[in-house]
Amino acid sequence: MKLYYDLHIHSILSPCGSEEMTPNNIINMAMLKQLDIIAVTDHNTMLNVPAVIKVAQKKGIIVLPGIEVTTKEDIHALCYFKDINDGLKFQDIIYDSLPNIKNNEEIFGYQYIMDEKDQIIGKLDKLLLSSTKFTINEINNLAKEYSGAMVPAHVNKTTNSILSNLGFIPKELKLCIVEKNSDQNEYLCKMIGESDYNIITNSDAHYLRDISEPDNQILVNKKDINSIFNYMTKGG
Repeated sequence: MKLYYDLHIHSILSPCGSEEMTPNNIINMAMLKQLDIIAVTDHNTMLNVPAVIKVAQKKGIIVLPGIEVTTKEDIHALCYFKDINDGLKFQDIIYDSLPNIKNNEEIFGYQYIMDEKDQIIGKLDKLLLSSTKFTINEINNLAKEYSGAMVPAHVNKTTNSILSNLGFIPKELKLCIVEKNSDQNEYLCKMIGESDYNIITNSDAHYLRDISEPDNQILVNKKDINSIFNYMTKGG
């Protein structure tokens, strides 16, 4: 069956995310866009994912627990988990690894944690845009330790991507899927085209209007987390 997806969306917890990116607004926009599955992947944290999951359960949308990690090489890597509890344990390690740099809200924006009623229940003090102490190989292995899967983010971007920063995708990562966005860097797009990887296309939305239209789809046997995760790890 076909599932329409957007697996790279930021909430108000990402300092670069708009204040309109609350759990209910994200899910309601995903419904308007007729998406079947989404992932909220904030920078170096997953603390708004539980609220998004609670809202989605009432609306029939699947939420794949996710996070966008910044590696030691300044590469952005999406990590997904079948079980939110595994993901939250993973994110604790990621957050603890961030340098102790306090977020300046006037410059970078707010980092609000919300509940399922869109109420602010806390905020994170460390700047979430910093790089962790982990390499891309270490993030890949750490995600696997918590039964997760890593997907390099926006590989065709000229910044913060594995191709722009390393120039190649290390074979030892044993990846089957990479993510690209709408950027059209000719050289990097050619590198993707010559690769053996399946490609997913996400919005990397920081504003509600940018959440994907029902243009991108994956083929799975069943509309559930296990089937989707199987696609993420094995390509189908």
